[in-house]
Amino acid sequence: MNYNWNWRIFWELSPDASGTYLQTLFYGLGWTLATALTAWVIALVLGVVVGTVRTTPVVWAVRLGNAYVELFRNIPLLVQMFLWYFVVPELLPRDMGTWLKQLPNSSFWTAVLALAFFTSARVAEQVRAGIQSLPRGQMDAGTALGLTRPQTYRYVLLPMAMRITLPPLTSEFLNIIKNSSVALTIGLMELTARTRSMQEFSFQVFEAFTAATLIYLAVNGVVVLAMHAVERWVAVPGYVGGRAR
Repeated sequence: MNYNWNWRIFWELSPDASGTYLQTLFYGLGWTLATALTAWVIALVLGVVVGTVRTTPVVWAVRLGNAYVELFRNIPLLVQMFLWYFVVPELLPRDMGTWLKQLPNSSFWTAVLALAFFTSARVAEQVRAGIQSLPRGQMDAGTALGLTRPQTYRYVLLPMAMRITLPPLTSEFLNIIKNSSVALTIGLMELTARTRSMQEFSFQVFEAFTAATLIYLAVNGVVVLAMHAVERWVAVPGYVGGRAR
């Protein structure tokens, strides 16, 4: 089979007259970044809270945190996306469910919630592991200084644990950008959805997905470089990988 390569397709007008195909892809990138960044902020906050709670001596809070992690970590993201978009509005009171269905950009907010809860469970596990990897003496030192347990977490444990977990958190940030592509299944026109649309209208499959691949690589490359810079900036001299040298 002879494939008709046409790299000039990116400068041709797209059928929806919103601009060229290249502009269409960048519109999709905008939605991808908006979805991923919004979901990441929520996921990071929830993950830190749940992960911290799971290291406390409060038994009921630990069990609640464990249930949260197991629930959202063990259900596939695609299933969660469908549950939030199709099922949850039907379970709510009729007026509220109707409001959710008619909400402007409802697919965007649904994708944000699904990504946030799914990723927060993974972040919580990493934060828990980071806190528990710290020497017991750090908690004892906080107590000896007269700090309460919340103060010890705030001023001693969490600052060090977050430094330790920066590499896995970077991976989760990259994952949430890539996982945002699942939102095409509920109608969000992010980068992957725009790429498929371009491929279906122009039949230039390889060109469309090559461009999408390069865009994802460029975005994730910027994230990796930025997070490496953050790691160097917050590094504690003489303290590497959770152990003092």
